[in-house]
Amino acid sequence: MSEATLQGRIAAPLTEDAAFEYIAAAGFRPNGPGRVGAEVEWHLTSTADRRRRIDDETVKALLGVRDALPRCTRLSFEPGGALELSTRPASVRECFDDLEADRARVTAALADEGLELLGLGLDPVRLPRRVVRSARYQAMEELFDQDGRAGRWMMANTASVQVCVDTGAEADLAARWALAHRLGPVLVAAFANSPLRRGEPSLWRSTRQHVWTAIDPTRSRPVPAGDPRESWARYALDARVMAVRGPGRWTVPRGLTFRDWLRDPGLRPPTRDDLDFHLTTLFPPVRPRGRYLELRMIDAQPGPDWIVPVAVAAALLDDPAANAAATEALEPLWHTATPADLYLRAATAALHDPALAKAARTCFTAALAAQPDPAVAAAVHAFTDTYIAQARTRADDLVPGTR
Repeated sequence: MSEATLQGRIAAPLTEDAAFEYIAAAGFRPNGPGRVGAEVEWHLTSTADRRRRIDDETVKALLGVRDALPRCTRLSFEPGGALELSTRPASVRECFDDLEADRARVTAALADEGLELLGLGLDPVRLPRRVVRSARYQAMEELFDQDGRAGRWMMANTASVQVCVDTGAEADLAARWALAHRLGPVLVAAFANSPLRRGEPSLWRSTRQHVWTAIDPTRSRPVPAGDPRESWARYALDARVMAVRGPGRWTVPRGLTFRDWLRDPGLRPPTRDDLDFHLTTLFPPVRPRGRYLELRMIDAQPGPDWIVPVAVAAALLDDPAANAAATEALEPLWHTATPADLYLRAATAALHDPALAKAARTCFTAALAAQPDPAVAAAVHAFTDTYIAQARTRADDLVPGTR
C-alpha cells in the first residue's frame, strides 16, 4: 500500500460500524506474556520553595547542559511539570536497571540545582497549575473544567507508576483482561501514598485515586465487564470527545461523545486519525494499547520502590502459579461489591479494609514467590514485610494514627 493510499484511508470519514471494528481490533493484538514496561512519574519540586513549579523546557535544558538526559528510558513531562521516565518492553530486572540508571543521573543533576523528585501520588502542597503548554492540554483543561476543578488537580498534581504488561495469547486474553481489572483495587490499596492535600491530611489514603474518580466518568471509570474487544469499543464510542482538531481553538459541543460525532451531520465527519487521537484521551484504570495492557491506578512511590508494583503486577499476570493464586483470592471481593465500591474502599481505608488486606497478602505472597531475580525479590520482600503483612500503607507513614 502506498503512503498516499494509507494517508487517504486514515483521513477518510468513518462509519459507526467501521469505528467499532477498528477500536475492537486495534485495542487487543495478541502478544504472548513475558515482557513488562514501566512509566514512572515524580513531582518535581524545589527544596528552597515547595510551591515553585518548574517548566519542562527549563528542566530539559538543565539536563542537557549537565549531560544528564536519560540514555535508557524516554523522558516526558506531565501538564503540571511532573517528570516521567518510560522504559522499553523488557524483563523486570532490565526495566529496573535501565530506569534506575537514568533516575540516578537525573536526580544528581537536579540536586545540584536544588531540585528533587518527589514520589507521592498527589502533590502535598501546591495548588494545581499547568506549566506545559500544548493544544492537547488546553483542550483537556477546557473539557474537564465543564465538570469542576478535579480535572486540573488530575492534570497538574497527580503522579503514578503505570505498569505495562503484554496483552497475552488469544486464548488467555479474556481471563488476563479480567484479572487485570480485579487487581485494580488491591493495587490502589497496597500502594496508597497520597493522604495529603494542600499541606493537610485529606479523607483519603489515595487522594490521587479520589481525584481520578472525580473527573469525566466516561473516560476514567473502569471498562465494564464482558468480552474485552466489544466492551472496549462501546466504552470508547460512548466517551466524550476532548477535541475536534483544526485551526484555532479545538472546540467541542458540550457532552459530545464519539458516537454522537459519527451520527451528527452538522459536524465535520470524524476520520480514523480523529479516532486514534480520541483513544489516547481515554484513561480507564486498565487501558488496552494493542500489544500491551496499561495499569494506571497505582500511586507514585519514592526512590527505587517503583519496581515493587511493576514486579508484583507482572508476576500476578504472567506466572501461572501466582496468577492462579490471585484469581482465587480476588474472586470473593468481586462477588460482594461493585467496582465503584471496591475502588472507594481502596482509596479511603486501603489495607485497613479486612477483605482488601486479605487479598493483598495472598497476592503479594504469590508474587514474591514468583520473582526470579534476587534484587527485585528483595525489594518486594521488604515492601511486603513492612506494609502488606502489617495491613498498612505508606499513607499511614505520612499521616500516623488514622484509621
